[in-house]
This record gives sequence, structure tokens and C-alpha cells, in this order.
Amino acid sequence: MEPVELERYLRAAIPLSQAMDVRVREASPEAVRLAVPLGPNINHRETLFGGSASAVCILAAWALVHVRLTAEGRAARIVIQRNTMEYGAPVIGEAEARASLPGGADWDRFVRTLDRRGAARIQIQAALSENGEPRGGLAGDFVALGKSR
Repeated sequence: MEPVELERYLRAAIPLSQAMDVRVREASPEAVRLAVPLGPNINHRETLFGGSASAVCILAAWALVHVRLTAEGRAARIVIQRNTMEYGAPVIGEAEARASLPGGADWDRFVRTLDRRGAARIQIQAALSENGEPRGGLAGDFVALGKSR
């Protein structure tokens, strides 16, 4: 999937991404990278609002599952079940969230379970950075629901 195609989809399907001015930098089955400018995501301390940091990481992780399933020709509704977010340092400029499968994730098992049961869960991680420097991260459990669910 091309970044422009994913960006268009996110802005249409998830209006918050439009309000946050989310930009898709990469959209591949290996990783999704999203960026957000400080302006529409600023807090009272003139740093990135924690809710925006969490939201862009959730969006990147959700989008990775979407991109991978779409690349395999699978239709599913994807929802987040739970997540934890760690904030390591304030962001004072553009933030980037990069989502990828953690080392122990078993995508093949996830897809087999989705095919067999019509629902499956997988953990995705997203790293938050500014100018390539780590600022935090998210670990989230995402559930894919097949057409019949």
C-alpha cells in the first residue's frame, strides 16, 4: 500500500487523524510510520499532548494490521483491545510513531486463527520518536474480526 493511499484512508475513516494532521511516511507490511506536527497536538506546556502521542502510536499500530491484512486480500474489522503507553521524554517538535511486529509475534498463527474462528488477537508495538530520538512507546493488543463477526 502506498503511503498516500493509507493517509487518504485514515483521514476518511478515522477523522481524528485529520484533526491531528497525521502524515503517513511509510506503509508496508514490515512497518508503518506516521508523523504529526506539534501545532494541532500541542499542550499547555508547549510539548506534544500525551493523548496525541498515544493516539498516533495507536493509529500506527492499527494501520500496520490493516496494511498487512489488506496486502493478503483479507477483509476484517480491526479494533484495539488494550494498550500501555510509556512516555520517556517530552516532544517539542514533529513526532513520529513507527509500528512493527514484536519479535515474538506470530503473524501466521494470527491469520490461521482469524480464518478458523473469525477473530484473532495480536500484539503490535509502536515506538514514538522525535528527530530519530526515542520519546516513548506503545504495546497494544489488536483484535481482527472477520466479515461474519
